[in-house]
Amino acid sequence: MREVWSSGWRWNTFLEVELAYLEALEEEGIAPGGDAARIRASVKMDPERIDELEGSLRHDVIAFLTHVEEQAGDVTRFVHFGLTSSDMLDTVSAIQLNQACGYVREELSSLEKALMTQADRHRKTAMVGRTHGMHAEATSFGLVLLGWREMVVRAMAGFDRAVEGIRFGKLAGAVGNLAFGDPEREARVLARFGLKPEPAATQIVARDRHATLFSSMAVAGSVIDHIALNIRHLQRTEVGEAQEPFGGKQRGSSAMPHKKNPIGCENVCGQARLLRGYALAALEDVALWHERDISHSSVERVIGPDATATLEYIAKRLAGIVDGLVVHEGRMGTNLESSGGVIHSEGLLLELVRAGLKRQQAYGLVQRAAMKYFNGEGTFRDNLVSDPEVAALLTAEQIDGCFSLDHHLRWVDSIFDRRTRN
Repeated sequence: MREVWSSGWRWNTFLEVELAYLEALEEEGIAPGGDAARIRASVKMDPERIDELEGSLRHDVIAFLTHVEEQAGDVTRFVHFGLTSSDMLDTVSAIQLNQACGYVREELSSLEKALMTQADRHRKTAMVGRTHGMHAEATSFGLVLLGWREMVVRAMAGFDRAVEGIRFGKLAGAVGNLAFGDPEREARVLARFGLKPEPAATQIVARDRHATLFSSMAVAGSVIDHIALNIRHLQRTEVGEAQEPFGGKQRGSSAMPHKKNPIGCENVCGQARLLRGYALAALEDVALWHERDISHSSVERVIGPDATATLEYIAKRLAGIVDGLVVHEGRMGTNLESSGGVIHSEGLLLELVRAGLKRQQAYGLVQRAAMKYFNGEGTFRDNLVSDPEVAALLTAEQIDGCFSLDHHLRWVDSIFDRRTRN
């Protein structure tokens, strides 16, 4: 990733695009044959020299062209023939983004695989499901992981579509009308770099493409943020159901030797905030004056390398955390029972409905038993058994049958079977 966004890589790619275009001119008899080969043999990109030239010329592409002319002389006559700066800037940017996004995609794929492996491992590991942060009903940790995995799969699909949308360049001249170019030549040269021509360019490739890409990266980052945030919650002392891996020589606090802090997940959550900010900046870049202004350029020089590197990093880091996740199944079981069985309230509600009560009547009876338990009056089960209105409809055995976890986990395998297939 660092290499893709380096100035050396960028200027060498500039040269390759210019020479590919020059070779097309040679094939058409417009430029003398062999010029591109002679330039390729004699020119070596020196980013420091280009920076020096730009310091006085105040134009990066002219500095690049001047640097090429300094080394190759007269054979550069047809370099940049009929082109404008944005032809090069946007085409090279598309090449960079596509290569960088390939590295991002590899790490997202690794994260998806790590989540799927852990989900399979914990298919039937019972835990309490939480809504509003409160105990709700029983579920399995495997289903939780599968849900996270599905979010990553969708994020990858959106990212892939967005990447397809930036596989476009332009070699169409100053306002995109090919006044001194040729559409067939443009398509032929761009194809050498895996790109297609922007169908209706101005001086630039339209920035809604880039906004879509950076927005897809923000979505992927937010998915990663969601997963990391929930692992942080599971690692809290009061919960203690899972924790990110902790090295044998790792230290958690300079003052408190007992600490194991979820620093990896916290780092991931923080970095995801940057991705959402980059998406906003890319959306701001869509609105430009007429055939273009240059307000987008300085933004993209920051968000291009930063966003791709950030998403690659947090996907890779979270994949490592998920792969090494420490799961405390015993604590999951303890927490599951810690709310006194009220997690089975829906089953009891429905059993009373089956016995003939209207839903709201049944709801009130079960809620009454639960509230008494919360107020320190007996257990939830005993409150139900001793309630004459409940006892008139359900036996103690029927009530006990509602406290089984089997009902909550009976469709786990079916849910796994309908997961998205890669």
